[in-house]
Amino acid sequence: MTNPTVVLHLVDDSTAGGVMRVVDFLVNDGRLQAGARHVTQQIERGKVPSTMLDADVIVSHLTLNWRGLPGLIGLRAANAGTPLIHVEHSYTEGFVNRNVVSRARFMTLMRVAFSLFDRVVAVSHAQAEWFASRQLCDAGRLVTIQSCVDLRDFRAVPDRVGPVRVFGAIGRLEPQKGFDHLISAFRSCPDPDIALHIYGEGGEEDALRALAAGDARIRFKGFAATPAAAYAAVDAVVMPSRWEAYGLVAIEALAAGRPVIAAAIDGLRDHAALGAMLYDETSPKALDRSLTQRHIAAARHLTAGLEDRFVACWDNLLADLLLQSRTDEVAMAQAA
Repeated sequence: MTNPTVVLHLVDDSTAGGVMRVVDFLVNDGRLQAGARHVTQQIERGKVPSTMLDADVIVSHLTLNWRGLPGLIGLRAANAGTPLIHVEHSYTEGFVNRNVVSRARFMTLMRVAFSLFDRVVAVSHAQAEWFASRQLCDAGRLVTIQSCVDLRDFRAVPDRVGPVRVFGAIGRLEPQKGFDHLISAFRSCPDPDIALHIYGEGGEEDALRALAAGDARIRFKGFAATPAAAYAAVDAVVMPSRWEAYGLVAIEALAAGRPVIAAAIDGLRDHAALGAMLYDETSPKALDRSLTQRHIAAARHLTAGLEDRFVACWDNLLADLLLQSRTDEVAMAQAA
């Protein structure tokens, strides 16, 4: 019996967020495991191992930064014959516009880091378009694979009926998610029969509670241990993010039959094809107007097959890289 192909996923984020949920899906999906043995290795952020790793393919889910760049260079050198993939979960046009002061320096970091990998995976079409427009990665090495998780629990959520009355906001309570903008917009809506339920924890919780103070329609529900139950308890989900590489909440909500109202920013734009309603985040009153919608629906059938597509894309990517690696090995042997 031949040894199975080993695909090693390097991660430096141990929180229960989107990155780890996508990695868990990659590692635990039976269809992917049938073709290769997917395993993870947790490392400290910024401390990439510059050693040979026991793997046939190495996949980076790491956060790129200048501190970790020497380690990435060492990793590439130590594993010169091993295909390397990087999945960019974090950086987007919206992130750079709002957080990066020295943009030329940051773009240099990304170009140098991306050049070390055989393939760079963008997690949304919008992110890939930005990479291409900024010439951050050679077109031949850039692949788009929209992120995904197991959606079965969300598809089991019963259909909703009647007008939209309860809006939900689900995610980390951090500035990225734009919940402050949502609370302000919601408070401007005079309808006494609507509510806003906010699910999540984070460093901005106290500030958000202060912003919501005095409006009994806004309720903080805490961490959603069972995410499907949170979707079942709301009529629509609002995603007012300031930047977002993809936005797993959108596909979860749509799979649960809950319409999505999202800012037309970064990877959130991808969800328009699945029925999400986008608003212009640059317009001061656009979100306010979106919250007046009472008769919107989710085309949950459009999420059918998302997991299959994700698995197929990864299968194809790995097969392509392994074939290329074996071809290179044969060519080198013949040349010797």
